[in-house]
Amino acid sequence: MSEDVVIHIVDDEEPVRKSLAFLLTMAGHVARIHESATAFLKVAPGLHDACLITDLRMPDMSGVELLLKLRDSGHMLPSIVITGHGDVPMAVEAMKAGAIDFIEKPFDDEVLLAAVDRAIAEADKRPREGADSADVRQRIEHLSDRECQVMKRIVAGLPNKAIAFELDISPRTVEVHRANVMMKMQARNLPELVRMVLACEAAHD
Repeated sequence: MSEDVVIHIVDDEEPVRKSLAFLLTMAGHVARIHESATAFLKVAPGLHDACLITDLRMPDMSGVELLLKLRDSGHMLPSIVITGHGDVPMAVEAMKAGAIDFIEKPFDDEVLLAAVDRAIAEADKRPREGADSADVRQRIEHLSDRECQVMKRIVAGLPNKAIAFELDISPRTVEVHRANVMMKMQARNLPELVRMVLACEAAHD
């Protein structure tokens, strides 16, 4: 992809659409807004050099459903989903459907812009996916059995208390294992950890 990539924003809330478009424009990107997933699907087949930012929860069609329709029609774009804190399991499903990133609300402008940069660079990353997944597998091998159990549940979107209950350990112990997982996996945040684990699983299939 080139610096001429157009960022398409799909969100049912007009203030959010305009705010995101303003942020991207001020950062030097070209942005287009769409009020619904249905409206975006009408123009998707003709898009080239484009990325997508979509809200996860929308009345006409969810972000997951939108990505599945794009994938099934052969018009999948590098995509970012925006999600509420409680929607992490849905966000993981969106990444399984083809999204490259998800961002939890509320988020800093820098977080969104960094995700957009990753989306724009996605085409250049693809030749390295095999090497990347091998590196991730090596990191996973350095986790203890308990850390693997905790990581699996983190990626599934479970909060610390739920993980503690399932594994019959204290929430404080979960916090320690969680910190160890993030350090050993070299993940800066939850979306990055999810990205790595899903990429590794895809390469392993």
